Amino acid sequence: MSRVRLDRLLSNLGYCSRREVAVCLREGWVRSVDGRPLKPDSAVSHDEILFDDEALDPPQGLLLMLHKPVGHTCSSKDPGRIVYDLLPGRFRHRSPVLATVGRLDRETSGLLLLTDDGQLLHRIISPRSQLPKVYDVTLAEDLRGDEFDLFASGTLLLDGESTPLLPAELQVHAPRQASLTLHEGRYHQVRRMFAAIGNHVTALHRQRIGGMVLGDLPVGAWRALNAAETQTLWDTAQPTV
Repeated sequence: MSRVRLDRLLSNLGYCSRREVAVCLREGWVRSVDGRPLKPDSAVSHDEILFDDEALDPPQGLLLMLHKPVGHTCSSKDPGRIVYDLLPGRFRHRSPVLATVGRLDRETSGLLLLTDDGQLLHRIISPRSQLPKVYDVTLAEDLRGDEFDLFASGTLLLDGESTPLLPAELQVHAPRQASLTLHEGRYHQVRRMFAAIGNHVTALHRQRIGGMVLGDLPVGAWRALNAAETQTLWDTAQPTV
């Protein structure tokens, strides 16, 4: 395993600044698992360091699943509640930065991914990936009956756009309850699709991206995903030409 200076490791993970490492060592916040003496410039590996007697957060390449609640936004610059408030404060100071993989608007809940891996982020959001995203939709008015064919046609044109939407799959559960599977990610797409046919979305929840399902993760909770879980994103992806 590669080794790096202790002060750089802790700073990149957001625990403290490089200047603060000496203080953390002196106060006993940082130690090695084998008890060997440490200095800020000690060459260490990630798995041999404890902070407050706990293993360090995952290194670069972190992918988090978050159950985003309604009322939180995805930008760190927005006023009010943001999704970063739901994570440990040190995550905001990681380098590379921990960024949301796409966004869910303030009134949309459900599966949100965050990563500090730029290549992974772009692979997920790339139009070439066409990862299916499944949303549970609650509507203000009853479905009229022709939505399935219209959304699947690949001809629906949203207001202000010149390119029709890709075909999307609608599954009806009740007169005002449905699930919608998208293969692209345009601005407020689900809400605009139903607005285009004269309906209004009153609640929106993303339950799946690719083969990754939110499952029973509680609202507001998060967890780090391992390599096998990350791979499930592409389990149901369609191949691209």
